[in-house]
Amino acid sequence: MKIAIALSGGVDSSTAAYLLKQQGHDVFGLFMKNWEETDSDGRCTAEEDYADVVRVCEALDIPYYSVNFAKEYWDQVFSHFLDEMKLGYTPNPDILCNREIKFKVLYEKALALGADMLATGHYCQTDGAVLLKGSDPNKDQSYFLYTIKRSILKNVLFPIGNLQKPKVRAFAEEANLPVFNKKDSTGICFIGERHFGEFLSKYLPPEEGPIETLDGKVLGTHTGAHYFTLGQRKGLGIGGEGDAYFVVGKDIKRNAVIIAQGKNHPALFSYSLTADEISWVGEPPKLPLRCAAKIRYRQQEEPCLVESLGKDQLRVTFDQPQRAITPRQSVVFYDGPHCLGGAMIERAGVSLFSN
Repeated sequence: MKIAIALSGGVDSSTAAYLLKQQGHDVFGLFMKNWEETDSDGRCTAEEDYADVVRVCEALDIPYYSVNFAKEYWDQVFSHFLDEMKLGYTPNPDILCNREIKFKVLYEKALALGADMLATGHYCQTDGAVLLKGSDPNKDQSYFLYTIKRSILKNVLFPIGNLQKPKVRAFAEEANLPVFNKKDSTGICFIGERHFGEFLSKYLPPEEGPIETLDGKVLGTHTGAHYFTLGQRKGLGIGGEGDAYFVVGKDIKRNAVIIAQGKNHPALFSYSLTADEISWVGEPPKLPLRCAAKIRYRQQEEPCLVESLGKDQLRVTFDQPQRAITPRQSVVFYDGPHCLGGAMIERAGVSLFSN
């Protein structure tokens, strides 16, 4: 088959390209540039990553294209991200990027260039009909891909989804890929490794507000409630005796950050949540549904009951209380290794503190 591989300049997508060529496919690379700005040191990370893509494609002797989706990214991902942040939410731009950019405009570009399939370096698996978790539990990325539809999935490949990360690096070194020992990227998709607060301050100006306890006692100040998320410990600047303080709530109208002592304070825990913007990979399952779900990427799935609350709204009730259920993050549903789909968290249920 003729396969377009989305190349980021990292070891995962590069190894995916190598494996596809080893299997005898007609492979070409696609590099996306989604952001135009340089960082504070005047470097353009995209240019550095593209240079690595060129080196990899030359090593593999495959053609490559660079496509600029900066406008689409700004309109479909970043503007939405800013709007959510202004409202005090903690959105996940990587999920929106997969839905609006990688598996939409990039997918369409790949097919327009004659590809039969689009491949990526994600750690997940598919047989064309279902989305499955990646074999490496430490790297599984199905959480970020729950918005992909079966109509798209049938034309998508995940060549490294059945591999452990060390094996991916071993393949890259075996193939003499110039990025075999390149450090994994850990930054948000559009800003890379830059300091998040410093970056965000250019778009959401700092505004001083109180840091206060649940009973209203002011213990300090901050420069913007939108910089904080539920369960956060770092960046509060609040010392004192006893347990550390954690963010348990935000009052955006007053620009106040609410804190409490203890990582497991009852105000951080709820049994349930409501969610909207539902997206199932295949046909919607019959509800109510017993399955497992997780509310953040680095979490084990937890048993739950999913019920319909009417058009495009769900209630999810967990067997055990969940910590820091965060509005506008995603709740993603699983049946064993199958990723069924997910939804955007609207709000958490009553906290244990309220009980």
